[in-house]
Amino acid sequence: MKHVILAAALAVAGTMAVAGDNGLMRKDSALGVTETVDAMVTAMEGAGLTIFARIDHGAGAASIGEDIGASQVLIFGNPKVGTPAIKDDPVSGLYLPLKVLVYEDAMGATKIVYEEPAEMLGKLGGVPKDAAYLKTMAGALAKFTDMAAN
Repeated sequence: MKHVILAAALAVAGTMAVAGDNGLMRKDSALGVTETVDAMVTAMEGAGLTIFARIDHGAGAASIGEDIGASQVLIFGNPKVGTPAIKDDPVSGLYLPLKVLVYEDAMGATKIVYEEPAEMLGKLGGVPKDAAYLKTMAGALAKFTDMAAN
C-alpha cells in the first residue's frame, strides 16, 4: 500500500508547478520537447488561441554546429485577454504575447518554464494587481502546460 501511495504522490508531483523567487513556473513533462509543444499547440488552437511563433532554439544551435539539446519556445495569445493589459500599461506589449519554454535538461528530462503573469506584468507599475486578465493568463498557462505535461 505504501508503494501505491508513493507512486501516486510522485505522479502528481511530476506535474506540479514550482514557482521560483523570480516568478518562473517550472514543470516536468512526461513527453519529449517536440511532443510537449505539439500537445500545447493542439490544445491552444482548440481553445481559440493564436499561435504566433514556435522557435526551435535546438535547431538554431545545430545550424552553427552547436548542441544545446532540444529547446523550443511557443509564443501564443488572445487579443481579448492581452489588449486590456496593454491599455493599462503600453509597456505590457514588451511581454505579450505569452511565452512558454520547453527544453531538455542535462539529464534528458523535459522541462516546461513560463513566467507568472502577475510577476511579469506587475513590475511595470501600470497593471493593477487585481486585474482579471492576470488570472485569465495564469489560468491558461497552468491549464495548457498541465495538459501538455501529461
